[in-house]
Amino acid sequence: MKLRNIIITLQAAMLTLSAFALNAPKDNGYVIVTKYIKANSGKDVSDAIQKIIDDNPNRTIYFPDGEYIISKPIVTPAEPTKSVALELSNYAIIRAAEGWSHNDAMIRLGGKDAANNIGVAGSNYYLDGGIIDGRGTAKGVSIDGGRETVIRNTSIKNVEVGIHVKHGANSGSSDCDISGVNIVGNNSSTSIGLLVEGYDNTFTNMRIAAVNTGVVLRSQANMLRNIHPLYYGGKGGYDQNSCGFRDEAGCNWYDFCYSDEFATAFYIAKDASSKYNNCFAYWYSKRGTKHTVFKAEGKFKSFVSNSRTGLRTSNAVKENKILEVGEDGGDGRFVNLYIDNKEILTDNTYEKYLK
Repeated sequence: MKLRNIIITLQAAMLTLSAFALNAPKDNGYVIVTKYIKANSGKDVSDAIQKIIDDNPNRTIYFPDGEYIISKPIVTPAEPTKSVALELSNYAIIRAAEGWSHNDAMIRLGGKDAANNIGVAGSNYYLDGGIIDGRGTAKGVSIDGGRETVIRNTSIKNVEVGIHVKHGANSGSSDCDISGVNIVGNNSSTSIGLLVEGYDNTFTNMRIAAVNTGVVLRSQANMLRNIHPLYYGGKGGYDQNSCGFRDEAGCNWYDFCYSDEFATAFYIAKDASSKYNNCFAYWYSKRGTKHTVFKAEGKFKSFVSNSRTGLRTSNAVKENKILEVGEDGGDGRFVNLYIDNKEILTDNTYEKYLK
């Protein structure tokens, strides 16, 4: 009987050890941050994290669950022989220290040792998982250099700017791919979810909230799919300058993009032209004085297909417009446009572009 109990105890211990091994930090060649610093210490660990990055080129730096406070930006190299990947466990939090005063983002990918070479091993690096917390002041993540950088499965919270893709290393192209990212801003009048200045990027399956502008594109050849920015209302009340998608360059592609509660859903700069497919604008309240689905600063030159306007009696305000233009003319088109309630519309400019 005693032998049987011993065997059962040993089996249980083995199962426990097996379960621990399956759920333990990824030690298969990864650099485990907590071997060098302690999580949840309440102390500034920015210098220690930077040293881990600098001392371990071409390695994956893994952050187990816990809080890591930084008082200055963490910078990764763009040079392929020095680059690193940052992987955070789901509940690993990199949080800005109180009194954060830097203009740069908390995490700067490719922010030093500039390079433009995708033919060398190490040119493709990433930020994966975890939580980046700006404590209501800091900017979240920037892609400063390199090419084909990836950000995925990351939650970015309490930030002035969620993600900033800067002018790219390859004649302006940054060629990055961002997917599965959730962004919550600080709800200031200048807050932006996604700011893009580099060319040729993809953005997929993103939710953005508590910002005054959901997405700002200052570059071309970007592809956006299933992006949903949500406006809470600014700290000073509903802002008529709030905007879901602000396209300042044109030549971009939108698919299944959804503007929620912003005063203007889709803004198009003068002389810009982009393509919008299966897009949707909606307002869940009667806040503000004007709700506009598309606003063209100049002539309307964009192509809009299979889209739905969420203007209806339940959210009608003083002015309810499908299209507002700065100048007459333009070869833009609406194809298969679904309108919830024509009777509440206060302008019929869009009819000139129906096809």
